[in-house]
Amino acid sequence: MARSPTRGRSATIIDVAARAGVSPMTVSRVINGRVGVGPETRASVVEAIRALGYSPNVAARSLVTSGELRIGVIYSNPSAAFMSDFLTGVFEEATVRGARLILLKGEAGRPPAQSDLEDFVASGVSGVILAPPLGESPAVLQMLRDAELPVACVGAHGVDGAICVRIDDRRAAYEMTRDLIALGHRRLGFVVGNPDQSASAERLAGFHAAVREAGDVQTMIAQGDFSYASGLVAGEQLLGAPSAPTAIFASNDDMAAAVVSVAHRRHLDVPGQLTVVGFDDTTAAVMLWPPLTTINQPVRKLAAEALGLLVAEIAAPSAPSSDHILEHGIVHRQSTAAPSDA
Repeated sequence: MARSPTRGRSATIIDVAARAGVSPMTVSRVINGRVGVGPETRASVVEAIRALGYSPNVAARSLVTSGELRIGVIYSNPSAAFMSDFLTGVFEEATVRGARLILLKGEAGRPPAQSDLEDFVASGVSGVILAPPLGESPAVLQMLRDAELPVACVGAHGVDGAICVRIDDRRAAYEMTRDLIALGHRRLGFVVGNPDQSASAERLAGFHAAVREAGDVQTMIAQGDFSYASGLVAGEQLLGAPSAPTAIFASNDDMAAAVVSVAHRRHLDVPGQLTVVGFDDTTAAVMLWPPLTTINQPVRKLAAEALGLLVAEIAAPSAPSSDHILEHGIVHRQSTAAPSDA
């Protein structure tokens, strides 16, 4: 039996789909005037909308029909510093291009609720940018594919049918590890990022490649998830080991900052007794003492580039080339030195 909205609340796209016996994506296609819906199905959806009194965001629909460019941005990242740079890049580029941004946030690295995603898709966005880690979320990607929306993913690797904008994570981590080895460090710790993101595996692979090349380096690996809290746990694990590392490379600046905090708590001088380096070059890298040596991942530029490529795809649909790789670099600051026992 088709369900009706709960007394006292407005009908949702899910209610319409249930009454018409179709998926929410089909309702979205009807609302947005997309092809691929048969006449009988379209009529059923229209009748369900009328019967339930469902009203999609009227202001949003008028904006779509008037031709204003509406770009959806879906994000759920535990690093406040990363997201600050990411959103700044998106906002700046949207201002230049006259695009309106529609934001949807998940919590703690998880995708937004399915009902929120369905309503978001139905609101009339022309395309969607996904911040990491959502660019590699199967559920989110499938929903956007079903809705036939162009998608740009920042920081993701090789997502079929989507624009991917990133740096060469493996090369960047390899170069940073080589720098640590060149300083004389032979006991290296590495804090891995979110295991569900390909960038985490790529950075670990770059670290291992440099270590194998050197041949005489001991390593310790700790698992994190790109959050400051996970960096604290990883820092305690690495620095509490019987033969602790003389240098620790964390997969982002938030976790590196947490490792520095653990070192201070243990009365270790950074970099006199412990070298710590990060990845991203966000504000977190310069808001502690000593400021971090880190990989410059141009997050603002990545986000801006993703929006520009997405706008081009919306204007002239094509088969998007998968990976667009931007330059990275190492920013040397005061958190690195030769090991004290060198």
